[in-house]
Amino acid sequence: MDISSFSNDNFEIKEWVNETLKTGETQDKKDANYTMGLVMKLQLYVQQVNNSLENSSQQVLASLPKIIRDAKLLQQEALVLKEKMGQVKQEIIQIEQDTKKSINAIEKLDKMKNKLTVAKQGLHESDNWTILVNDLEEIFDSKNIEAISNKILGMQNSLKLLVNVADYEDRKLQLEGLKNRLEAIASPVIVQAFTSSDTDQSAKFVYIFSCIRRVPELMKYYHNCHRDVLVKKWRSLLETEQDETITQLLCNYCNILVSNWHTQTKWFNQVFSTENATNTLIGIYIDVLGSLDPSLNECIDAALKQVPDKLSLLQDVKQVTKQFAENMFNVIKQTSNEEKKVEQLLKAIYDHMVVYVCKYSTYEQTNLIKQLNSLNCMKEELPDTIQSLGLSVNQILDYALQAKKRCQQLTENCGVCGLLIALRAYFSSYAGLYRVALRQIDRSKRLKENWNTFQLCFSLLQYSGEVLLKVQQLEKELTLIVLELNKSTGLVKFKNLLLDKESLKEYESLIKCVTEGTQLSLLDYVTKEFNKLCTDIHHTTYQLVFAPISTHLDTVSTADTWTQFDGSSLHNNTDMPDYSFSPQEYITQIGQYLMELPQHLEPFLFKENPALACALKSIDQEYFDAPDTEGALAQVFLQIVARGTCNNFCDKILSMASLSQPASRQLAHDINYLNNVLQDLGVSISENLRQISALLKIPSDQYQVQSLGYSAKYVSTIRQIRNITSN
Repeated sequence: MDISSFSNDNFEIKEWVNETLKTGETQDKKDANYTMGLVMKLQLYVQQVNNSLENSSQQVLASLPKIIRDAKLLQQEALVLKEKMGQVKQEIIQIEQDTKKSINAIEKLDKMKNKLTVAKQGLHESDNWTILVNDLEEIFDSKNIEAISNKILGMQNSLKLLVNVADYEDRKLQLEGLKNRLEAIASPVIVQAFTSSDTDQSAKFVYIFSCIRRVPELMKYYHNCHRDVLVKKWRSLLETEQDETITQLLCNYCNILVSNWHTQTKWFNQVFSTENATNTLIGIYIDVLGSLDPSLNECIDAALKQVPDKLSLLQDVKQVTKQFAENMFNVIKQTSNEEKKVEQLLKAIYDHMVVYVCKYSTYEQTNLIKQLNSLNCMKEELPDTIQSLGLSVNQILDYALQAKKRCQQLTENCGVCGLLIALRAYFSSYAGLYRVALRQIDRSKRLKENWNTFQLCFSLLQYSGEVLLKVQQLEKELTLIVLELNKSTGLVKFKNLLLDKESLKEYESLIKCVTEGTQLSLLDYVTKEFNKLCTDIHHTTYQLVFAPISTHLDTVSTADTWTQFDGSSLHNNTDMPDYSFSPQEYITQIGQYLMELPQHLEPFLFKENPALACALKSIDQEYFDAPDTEGALAQVFLQIVARGTCNNFCDKILSMASLSQPASRQLAHDINYLNNVLQDLGVSISENLRQISALLKIPSDQYQVQSLGYSAKYVSTIRQIRNITSN
């Protein structure tokens, strides 16, 4: 039987019994002998354990006296050891007291010995200093740099031991003067070694200057020598490649600088093993880019005077500059993580571009106006001019998109403020062409019907709306660019490289306005310009449409129109019904004209025309509120014309001197005819004209009673016109 599980800490008797009985499943389940056998085995194990426990207890009891005796002996020995340790402590204290004076005397003697040794060395070094000074004066005449440096190194070591002498500062100044003399003697050889990249000779001077603690001065020599070498290469490049463009010259020089960086880094690490090559070369390159003669800006300005497409040249220069900056950045990041140093170098690389980025708006505006003039939209005939303007819309927006692309390529979108200024001037000039066409239309207006000019007006209005739609889309794209600029992250942002302080302030102000949700429209000026243009075109169109109506209505205020009814017996009969009257010629001509108007509006307003809809909705709230259904905008135009007709009709009536009763009924019938025409057009007559019509129909003897509820102004005026006596 396996009873090892009894020793487990988590022993469970139920689990053990169940597990043990499972092993007996091969036995006859009805045989109770198997279970009894297990019980007997357990009883035997218990008996064995009891016997083992009893034997162990007997052995422990037998050994207890010996353990107690051993413990007492250990206790006695511990007490004896404690007493001896106390005696030793007392002896140590006594020895310290007895030898204290002797030890203090020994310490004093040791200090005196050290002072004497220092004094001896000081006297020796002082004597050595004098010898070295005398020797140096002779060696200086020989200009033996190594011998001079060895003597100066000896004096430098001597000076360390002469710190406490009275003339230490004078000796220190004397040593610095000797070092200056050594540097003056060595400077021509140093310049030659650094200029020719002589590794052995340069390394020798690094060792000498390290020993005399003048490595910073040696680094200045290297800086100046290497700067002069690179500046001379630029001047040589200009002389040998005079026929090359400034872009190619700049590209070639940038390649020289990149190649030189690799060469000098390897050479520098061999010679200046303790100095940082990357930081040193960054400082040299910054100095070189600022010391070029002639400067990059002078060369670029000279090139700009010789080319018509200045922006294209500046884009090429910017591309070369950016490629050089990226090459240098990739080289430097392999050996250095100093962001500030890298930023300083990049700023020096892009420095010549700052002035052109800040003038970008001027360059872009000139370029856009030149492209606009090349379209030659103004023609001799008005229809040709309108058609040319319509065909120019897509090209105009293409030019604007090209400007947006140039802004990204030349200024990395940091010149977005200048782009907005250029686009404003550009679209204003383009709007000026529309105004020239509008003035031509205005001069061509005639009092009679002129449907061809009417169609030209609506075409011009449609083209203006098309420009508005495209400007709105362009504005969304520009807004996205500004938002992306605000999100851009990186080691160095182009705004710090390409903008001066004033331009950077404008740039950040624009970014802030857009990102903070300010109601700022980037092309707000352009939008307002074309909204005003649409309003003026619509006004001219309205005047053109209304001119024939106004001419016909002039008949109303003339006396001859109504005196013909005074002697007519037919019209003098007040019992005649309204249908016995016929509308006069002037009002039928107006009616026919108004009925023809929808036919001429159909090509423009009775079909989907987003451009024209945009133009009209920018003009008036009435158009803006019109539903987006077919013919809704045409209905608004008809309402405006009808309203103008009614208002003008009212003014003509109210300006009349007098009307007889028959003439009053005839005028009321004319108004009713106009009402029928307008109803056929889906437009209602104005309330003012309706009241006047009603007042004209009232019999003279009932005028006082039936005129109640009408406008007091109209009641009084019509009474005077009809010569009705007021009670």
